[in-house]
Amino acid sequence: MSTTQSERLRGLLEPLVSAKQLDLEEIEVSRAGRRRVLRVIVDSDEGVELDACAELSRAISDTLDETDAMGEGEYVLEVSSPGADRPLTEHRHYVRATGRLVKLQLHEGGDLVARILGVDDAGLDLEVPGLKGRKPTARRVEFPEIAKGRVEIEFNRKDKKEEEEA
Repeated sequence: MSTTQSERLRGLLEPLVSAKQLDLEEIEVSRAGRRRVLRVIVDSDEGVELDACAELSRAISDTLDETDAMGEGEYVLEVSSPGADRPLTEHRHYVRATGRLVKLQLHEGGDLVARILGVDDAGLDLEVPGLKGRKPTARRVEFPEIAKGRVEIEFNRKDKKEEEEA
């Protein structure tokens, strides 16, 4: 997708996404046979429900039909949330992952798997799980130390309600 088309689509779609109290994470145009696929990825601090994606999809579709932003050819519109395994690239991504287990690749080398306890402007307060029955330890990692970050999927993770009841 050309920078001009990307900027134009972002300028056109950002107000629609913001009106639904969502963040526009990504816009991607790709080819699928003869058609193009426009993927719009949105998120919020509370997550994104299916109904919100459907409403936003209708609003985006109507707006794109009124403009020539996608040109004359056929295209498929997909509006979705980013998914659990998307990379953590923005400060808000780390804030949303508070309480979750993450895998961080550090610039100094090596990986760190830890739970995010807190996020501020400079970095993360983490709890590194103890190995072989040892207690977890606290660790501070500054944002410039992080090369890559991703949420680890936990199949037996207690949700916040269960933790509050315990």
